[in-house]
Amino acid sequence: MNMFNAFSVDVEDYYQVGAFSGIISPNDWDSRESRVVANIQKILDILDAGSKPVSGTFFVLGWIAERFPFLVREIANRGHEIASHGFMHQLVYEMTETEFRNDVRRTRLLLQEQSGQPVIGYRAPSFSIVKRTPWAHRILVEEGYCYDSSVFPIHHDLHGNADAPLEIHDITTESGIIREFPPAVVRRLGQNIPTGGGGYFRFFPYFITAHWLRSINASGKPFVFYIHPWEVDPKQPRIPNAPLKSRFRHYLNLHRTESRLKLLLNNFNFVPIRKVLKLESL
Repeated sequence: MNMFNAFSVDVEDYYQVGAFSGIISPNDWDSRESRVVANIQKILDILDAGSKPVSGTFFVLGWIAERFPFLVREIANRGHEIASHGFMHQLVYEMTETEFRNDVRRTRLLLQEQSGQPVIGYRAPSFSIVKRTPWAHRILVEEGYCYDSSVFPIHHDLHGNADAPLEIHDITTESGIIREFPPAVVRRLGQNIPTGGGGYFRFFPYFITAHWLRSINASGKPFVFYIHPWEVDPKQPRIPNAPLKSRFRHYLNLHRTESRLKLLLNNFNFVPIRKVLKLESL
């Protein structure tokens, strides 16, 4: 099957994740050991080393780009799309409209300057564009974004909109149209089951994930897969005072991610999101 799917990376460090936001303040980020550069370089090397080299979309946190501008340039120079993950990993539904606009504008301008690419894609931290942020897509259109990959059609305690479409679709706003490419979800027994990456990739056995992803392609549709750089880093520093549920979500099967990722890259065809959406000429 020659279906092309989208491969994506959310470029953030292990201490910036939503699961730890209640115990690690952004004011403390600079004092933490950063491992994002080494982990992104590992992912870049994995993408290059397979039987069929893979290019993808890297949603870069503005805070990371500001401190490691050479990393953005390296990602772009190695043939990947640069997209926006916001600046400070703030949940969209905890921002005002003005704060959100400033966040996505600041990040886009910075990433475009560093990469030399037009930045047309956005993914909200923790997929936090939800029902109570109906203004978010309008602001993205107004700030020059052409697509979004933030609306997760599942039930979740931190994000999700289980009523949203599972496939690529257009969202019409007062300011124009933006394409939405949701993370991969399959419908089983009346439930939407996430299978597009992250903790779900680590939780489900690989053969189940691959089976579900093949079923999406078999239906004639592409999927978008996502991963975080800290997920290929089982030796990362532990956050011992994090809640049990947060530690379970973050550390589960980290030692399996790299081998599973290599299997995935050999089993499916991947390109950047903008190519799947036929926006590569922008």
